[in-house]
Amino acid sequence: MTSRVRVLIVDDHPMVREGLGAMLRTQPDFEVVGFAGSGREALLASQETYPDVVLMDLRMPDMDGATATAKLREIAPAVRVLVLTTYDSDADIVRAVEAGAIGYLLKDVPHEALFQAVRGVARGERPLATVVAEKLLRRTLEQTSETLTSRELEVLSLVAQGLSNKRVAAYLGVTEATVKAHLLRTFDKLGADSRTGAVMVALERGLLSW
Repeated sequence: MTSRVRVLIVDDHPMVREGLGAMLRTQPDFEVVGFAGSGREALLASQETYPDVVLMDLRMPDMDGATATAKLREIAPAVRVLVLTTYDSDADIVRAVEAGAIGYLLKDVPHEALFQAVRGVARGERPLATVVAEKLLRRTLEQTSETLTSRELEVLSLVAQGLSNKRVAAYLGVTEATVKAHLLRTFDKLGADSRTGAVMVALERGLLSW
């Protein structure tokens, strides 16, 4: 990198903030521009110091890290948030990622790995602790298992066009019972209880288009 990475450290424990600051200052390409002890302080500090990367703890008073990350993405979208926390529950991970955090590491990460992660985040990379990556992958696979198959989408698309089960069956060259089976599985996956309801949910989720 040709310029130093400006880092804001956010953690409600003063000793942790100071330790991280001292650690990052050992690297010539980092500039620690400020500290914050809560999510609310992080928002104010970001507007004053213009960091490239925010090292964000999650559980803090006066505004948690996930909420602060979401608000920070609104007021300073160019700032990249790297979560650094002791918590690795599914709920914490999902909230942080959905809020806009670009990376998620645990506080037991080796120093050199943290340095590389900060540099990577500044370049737009998305570093994740191994346990976090595994949990996100598992969640993705679980969600994928609930998506519609190509045949279920085909059946629902024809239903959306106003075709009856009998006409859908004739069009696809299958039995009417097969069409009903596809629709029942579709209802279950989409949480719908009718043909119309399933079509509306699919449209809202972008699975079908008008």
